[in-house]
Amino acid sequence: MLPKKLLCSPIAFFLAFFIAIIGISFVPAQVSEINAQKSKSDSLTGNAFCIQCHGNIYYGLKNPETGKIHRKMMSINGRIDPTVFKKSNHRSFQCTNCHSIEFKKFPHSEKALLEEIGSCIDCHSGDSIAEKYKFDLIDEDFQKSVHATKHSENFTCWMCHEAHSYKVNATTVEYDNSMCLSCHANANKYNLILNKSNPNIIEKHEWLPNQQAHLQNVRCIECHARVNDSILVAHNIQPKAKAVKLCVECHSTNSLLKQTLYKYQSRVQISRNGYFNAAILNKSYVIGANRNYYLNVASVVILLIVIGGIAIHIILRTTLKK
Repeated sequence: MLPKKLLCSPIAFFLAFFIAIIGISFVPAQVSEINAQKSKSDSLTGNAFCIQCHGNIYYGLKNPETGKIHRKMMSINGRIDPTVFKKSNHRSFQCTNCHSIEFKKFPHSEKALLEEIGSCIDCHSGDSIAEKYKFDLIDEDFQKSVHATKHSENFTCWMCHEAHSYKVNATTVEYDNSMCLSCHANANKYNLILNKSNPNIIEKHEWLPNQQAHLQNVRCIECHARVNDSILVAHNIQPKAKAVKLCVECHSTNSLLKQTLYKYQSRVQISRNGYFNAAILNKSYVIGANRNYYLNVASVVILLIVIGGIAIHIILRTTLKK
């Protein structure tokens, strides 16, 4: 226990006041953090009616005549993982923001089940988000691709960007390629668009040297899409006959990868210290990727000094011998 003199002293008063201020400032911060976490956890509250079925593997369907409840298995295309949805870009949306109001009736009507769902551009056009991510330019790029020209309205944004799980992610090979493989390595989904056998990805890329290294470290679009400097990710997928097949197109100083996969990461590295290698040399190999202008100049200067020193040494040795 503290002495009475200390308790009544100005020092004790100051300490008590200081602790009180810290406590007051800490509580709102803690409360705001709790509220933020709560708002995240409540992101599905407005969709509870839909999630109670679509968030589960099984659902119940009641026969209006007999009153019997039949247990059914949810279709894989109709199932939504609530955990994944809560982390997606669309987590704050109500289901009926995109889907027909008819879905609020259960069982769902045939009209609701056959609804035409809008594309990304129906929402992401003419606003700040569209301007930031350049959705209009992305749509223009997509309309030129084989996905649009060969498959017309059957091929929508949702074929690649699953609306209930999509989120803006750091550009990674695995994440980007998973979108391509969701069709090109899935016969059932592939046949929704084309009524023919799905080509085997591994067999089709047998010509590729170090196949496994390429498939793990390079995105499909690096070879199969036309580069567009105006957008981050190219959407103009080219016919297979126009795919990149020459090694030198990537493995050179003027590598195509500089304009695609590593474009934005490299800009940051160059602005900081003049290096280009940090983004590229992680698991890939590009000739000339780790070059630096100032080091190039310095190495030439050092080389000239060494050659000059050797020349002077030879001249002096020759002159002194005489």
